[in-house]
Amino acid sequence: MEDLILAATPSSPEIRFRVAENRLSFKGKSYIENTAQFYGPVFAWLNDYLAQVEEQAITVELAIVYFNSSSFKVFMNLFDLLDQTASSGKSQVTINWYYDPDDDMSQEYGEEFREDLQHVHFQLIAADSANESPF
Repeated sequence: MEDLILAATPSSPEIRFRVAENRLSFKGKSYIENTAQFYGPVFAWLNDYLAQVEEQAITVELAIVYFNSSSFKVFMNLFDLLDQTASSGKSQVTINWYYDPDDDMSQEYGEEFREDLQHVHFQLIAADSANESPF
């Protein structure tokens, strides 16, 4: 299976799914007009990946500096899918939610996402402002 790499745009995040590392990352802004059109192929790729992976530790990293309500729903669907994967015992899933320590909303969104998940390890990580990329 090939890696999935999508470059960031002014309204969409950089997405990198690195198969050999079992690492998925989202970085940037997400306020896409048509989230279904943009994220549909991403979820198709992810479903194919999850169907093939077994007994692997999967790490998902998100450093999203801004997102709209449609993207919030997309991330909740993503986390639900990963929670189902972890609950099946097929894989261990860790989600790292990077937030700006000066942005209370970003931290609160991470806490809200974490509360809804039962089977993944969800970590809230204050991003180091000196480090351009947390991953």
